[in-house]
Amino acid sequence: MSQTATAESAIPHLGKPLLELRNLHCERDERLLFSGLNLSLYSGSIVQVEGPNGSGKTSLLRLLTTTSVDYQGEIFWRGVPLAQSRLDYLNHLLFVGHLPGIKKALSPRENLAWFSGLNSGHQRCSVESALSEVGLFGFEDVPCFHLSAGQLRRVALARLFLTPAQVWVLDEPFTAIDKQGVANLERLMSEHAAGGGCVVLTTHQDLAMPQVQKLNLMDFRERSGAHDLEAEGEGSLYE
Repeated sequence: MSQTATAESAIPHLGKPLLELRNLHCERDERLLFSGLNLSLYSGSIVQVEGPNGSGKTSLLRLLTTTSVDYQGEIFWRGVPLAQSRLDYLNHLLFVGHLPGIKKALSPRENLAWFSGLNSGHQRCSVESALSEVGLFGFEDVPCFHLSAGQLRRVALARLFLTPAQVWVLDEPFTAIDKQGVANLERLMSEHAAGGGCVVLTTHQDLAMPQVQKLNLMDFRERSGAHDLEAEGEGSLYE
């Protein structure tokens, strides 16, 4: 039998899930990553995907970002199969990967100006304000090849202040940022969820956000030919 994971927000949700995964099964190199995964994400959801290295965390994020279709099961965006709603879904999605995805020959200002152009100018604040929010005031025009790994990560995370996207998918967003940067990012994710957005992230960081729900992919591995999987306990998603 499959387990059902429902990401309940800290605020009441109304209506249908934004994003819904039904009976997802994924393998890689003939090795099962997860099976029987059912997940519902509502406005206000923040879900931390957990599991050891190789458990399928990044593979699941790739499915959520449509960069991989190597799975069985169904994914729905606002109640419509993703195959029929992919373009609308991608218009409401922001993905920040484990690598920063920054052009090092360009400055932070130029990188974010290009990103803003993808949003047709519908960014939430100015590029300069976004860079200031992540602690890069004064570095706007420095070529990115002169920046540290932590500063490059901050350039990537500045997109979160610009994007109007409702769904954030973040792969190890806290990599190479300091303690204050972690606190600022947690605050931003909480504000995004409170405003009707949802967040799915992977991280080994202990998060301070009380509304975070945890999804452990090890609970979606076949055992003795069945899906006899136990809940994580308090704070888990399993009903």
